[in-house]
Amino acid sequence: MSETSRKVALFGELLMRLETERQLRFVQANSFEVGYTGGEANAGVVLSRFGVEAHLVSAVPDNELGLACTNHMRRYGLDVSGVQKRGSRLGLFFLETGAGHRSTQVVYDRAGSSFATLKPGDIPWREVLAGKDWFHFTGTAPALSANLAALTLEGCRVANELGITVSCDINYRSALWSIEKAREVMSQIVKHVDVLVANEEHARLILGAPEAATEFTDVFDARRYDPIVRYLRSEYQLKATALTIRAGDTADETTIAAVLDDGQQAVGSRKYTIRPLDRIGGGDAFTGALIYGLLRSRPAQEVVDLAVAASNLKHTVRGDFGHFSLSEAESLARSGPDGRVRR
Repeated sequence: MSETSRKVALFGELLMRLETERQLRFVQANSFEVGYTGGEANAGVVLSRFGVEAHLVSAVPDNELGLACTNHMRRYGLDVSGVQKRGSRLGLFFLETGAGHRSTQVVYDRAGSSFATLKPGDIPWREVLAGKDWFHFTGTAPALSANLAALTLEGCRVANELGITVSCDINYRSALWSIEKAREVMSQIVKHVDVLVANEEHARLILGAPEAATEFTDVFDARRYDPIVRYLRSEYQLKATALTIRAGDTADETTIAAVLDDGQQAVGSRKYTIRPLDRIGGGDAFTGALIYGLLRSRPAQEVVDLAVAASNLKHTVRGDFGHFSLSEAESLARSGPDGRVRR
């Protein structure tokens, strides 16, 4: 099967991103830079750049903002035929980029959006999943309402019936729901998932994984995470689990790595320390590259190294989308950082 014949459906909200200029605080801002985003769309852009068909399943208002949003998605290779035009509101995502020990701040304005008002029965799942190889969503979709949680579960069940691989990035956001509610909902949805992406904290707090000796030492040892991946594999019958690991005391520098359990073994990635231009979307780039590698049936070590390299590259690009090629990600994964000018 060729790379371009693979098709991934991605279910989630599309948002307008409004960012303060020059790292100004919200209270200082007189204007915002406008962009369009969505966790699933961000992963889809990486898939599209890597040669996989990425089909968005969402809803936007039938107005000029909805059109601007879908045009933006289409520009970067995403199929928007599964994006419904309904309602009157596009969700908003306000961003204040941090500096030093001042953290980056995000404020959501998503209540009553076209996507947030979807309910069970609104998505023709058999139609949108027909011919797809993979179905992906993040935890931000079921976080928005009980109806969306039910609709997400509806999609998972249809994908299970059709034999389509289902992946989920837990992607917990405290601004959207409580840990208790996330635990109640996601512990049920993940039972219908084949491939899980989470960080250690979310795996423990939301899915009940045990604590592990996960200090981020100079030498990254994936074996420290064995209790977590073994628990998740057993409890939720997962085919693959990816744990993303991040450390850093300031907004100006971060260290990233990951562990991938493919059901046979758990392997650790290369570790990178980065001075990010824009860290938003780094986890989504990881997920997009992870899906690509698993779709291609690449060895676990190769998959996790590619996924972390993609996340690294996203940190070097402004905006939410991963504007880099497969060859760039593969080169970084294979050879490590190289600061020389390419001529």
